[in-house]
Amino acid sequence: MAADLVNRNQELSAAAASRRRKLIRRGERALIWVVLLLLTVIMLVPFGWMASTALKERAQIFTYPPEWVPDPVLWSNLHEALTLFPFGTFVRNTLLIAGFNIVGVVLTSSLAAYGFARLRFPGRDVIFMILLSTLMLPFAVLMIPRYVQFRELGWLDSWLPLIVPNWFGGSVFYIFLLRQFFRTIPRELSDAAKLDGASEFRIYWQIVLPLAKPALAVVAIFVFLDSWNDFLAPLIYISSPSKYTVSLGLSLFMGNYTTQWAYLMAASTVMTLPTIALFIAAQRYFVRGVVLTGVKG
Repeated sequence: MAADLVNRNQELSAAAASRRRKLIRRGERALIWVVLLLLTVIMLVPFGWMASTALKERAQIFTYPPEWVPDPVLWSNLHEALTLFPFGTFVRNTLLIAGFNIVGVVLTSSLAAYGFARLRFPGRDVIFMILLSTLMLPFAVLMIPRYVQFRELGWLDSWLPLIVPNWFGGSVFYIFLLRQFFRTIPRELSDAAKLDGASEFRIYWQIVLPLAKPALAVVAIFVFLDSWNDFLAPLIYISSPSKYTVSLGLSLFMGNYTTQWAYLMAASTVMTLPTIALFIAAQRYFVRGVVLTGVKG
């Protein structure tokens, strides 16, 4: 009888402990959701304020306390902002630059990453460490030497300074990202292909690249966002308005003495939508690529 009571008490204790663990897990999940919700709200507040300002009258923009809901709602701000300057030309220019950059970075950075990840040659790791060390150099340090170089080449006031460097590997970060992904692909696949007489380039093109689609998608998204949002480089190298990018076009609303805030926010809201649409459309590949790209070796 005593043994039955002991067993019964143990079962009750185990059940109580199990319930406590479930409650703790539920509480942790609820806390995570609350934190994520708060972070989402914090991230969306600037975009919400930008969209709200885009539909306001000039006088309402500077009212205090701030008014979130425009009264009246001026939908005409969107049309006037996009027709005041040739934003269609700016979008076309930016898309062309981004397209060339995506192709160049994906091809050249993946080739360099394949060499560092899959080939064995003297000094490979030392060269890769030297390459990584260049990440510590900010753009401001390279700005003047690059400007002088492009001026001597006669590339100023053209898109070449914005495109050509990306056909030589692009950022070191992309090479590092793809290298880490390539190292996760089993070498047995390459060895089997070599036994069948495949060359290194064929292994890279027909075996490694198809398996690296998530990582390549991540690189493509990053390159597009960098090209779409880049302001400093186009400002330095481009002077003709017909060659302006979106970021330079937005700066036209800012004058020396006054800024057309409603039009600036309206154009900024419209120009932000493609990046949001791109992330939503490619979210599956982006998340998968970031998860699968480890830090092996």
